[in-house]
Amino acid sequence: MLKQTIQRLEGCISASRRSGNVHMKWKKHLFGNWVRSTCSSPQNNNHNNRTTWYSVPKERVECVVIGAGVVGIAVARALALKGREVLVVESAPTFGTGTSSRNSEVIHAGIYYPANSFKAIFCVRGRKMLYEYCSKHDIPHQQIGKLIVATRSSEIPKLNDILNCGIQNGVDGLKMVDGVEAMKMEPELQCERAILSPVTGIVDSHSLMLSLVGESESHGATFTYNSTVIGGHVEGNDICVHVTETDHLKEWKGTSILHPELLLSSRLVVNSTGLSAPALAKRFSGLKSGVFPPSYYARGCYFTLSNTKASPFTRLIYPIPEDGGIGVHVTIDLNGQVKFGPNVEWIDSVDDISSFQNKFDYSVNPNRAEKFYPEIRKYYPNLKDGSLEPGYSGIRPKLSGPSQLPADFVIQGEDIHGVPGLINLLGIESPGLTSSMAIAEFIATRFLG
Repeated sequence: MLKQTIQRLEGCISASRRSGNVHMKWKKHLFGNWVRSTCSSPQNNNHNNRTTWYSVPKERVECVVIGAGVVGIAVARALALKGREVLVVESAPTFGTGTSSRNSEVIHAGIYYPANSFKAIFCVRGRKMLYEYCSKHDIPHQQIGKLIVATRSSEIPKLNDILNCGIQNGVDGLKMVDGVEAMKMEPELQCERAILSPVTGIVDSHSLMLSLVGESESHGATFTYNSTVIGGHVEGNDICVHVTETDHLKEWKGTSILHPELLLSSRLVVNSTGLSAPALAKRFSGLKSGVFPPSYYARGCYFTLSNTKASPFTRLIYPIPEDGGIGVHVTIDLNGQVKFGPNVEWIDSVDDISSFQNKFDYSVNPNRAEKFYPEIRKYYPNLKDGSLEPGYSGIRPKLSGPSQLPADFVIQGEDIHGVPGLINLLGIESPGLTSSMAIAEFIATRFLG
């Protein structure tokens, strides 16, 4: 059945690339009845939802995972390991092109998050799972440790709160050190006091995702790319996922109705589309109204350290968290490259279809460095002028806005939105990479038993 589904997807793509006349005939055959149904009276909508999709090709798949970021891939692996038939539908040409490839690549300890929150539970559990997985599968990683620093005496009470929160979350090895000891550990550092987190680390996120994809496929999961889910509807006990070829969305002007080219009928659908997850969730008909939290987007830019032969630090250095993030911090990748970031730039949302295609602005304005220098020099006073170069940026899918308390991950099931078998993963920002395997474990256990 899964093989037939992939063949059907490939058939849709092949048909779309034929000559104009053939393409238009095929398109009319698929969507003629559906277009007519949009003009029907409101009182007949439920009936029409059940009867007007017959002309669109439909295939049945046991489990559909939408989105091939690190969380989606981990979910696919967890479901496949339980012997389920899994199809992963990804709009991009390959896996991990969104938030999963635009972050600090840090294995977080689980320090900052409120006790018993999803972020705290999944981060602590996920960190242990991630280290074990990376060691077993030879994924490049390193447990280099981290210092969270108070650069002024007025920040020490906040640092104490962070320490207590981390201890409450069960993070191992946390230790408060005075400024002298911290600066002996890192001679380029300047601070009044610091928390040492020895279990924090770094990972090659691409190698991790590549391994997870390979293991998923070896257990029967299938990945299809350049295929975008644009919505869905409930049909009996099944969820029908609406799929179209990504290239067709590039031609869409926003003035006509979006038509699916394939329906995937499934009993379990996981919406793990990251930045576009809230927009996609709202495009599934049959869900309870008013259940979706507001969504926000925060761009974070990274600058790299140039004109230096060696890293000034051997550990990650984090300041006290700021509004919307955990501050412009020092990260070191596995090649020794030093990066500073991310900052927090609140940005406007984009329309649904643009979000499905990841059409966010990822540019890094070189002038932003002017604001980075004073922030970094609070803990790294020897940073030289002209040593910061634009690196890259990422966008965080947030459920809390400016000046609001950080929101937790949201995992929506039937108990929240009323549709059996549909799981929406919303607001999966940091520590999403660290939490990915724990989130997958939770979904496979709770929703499959």
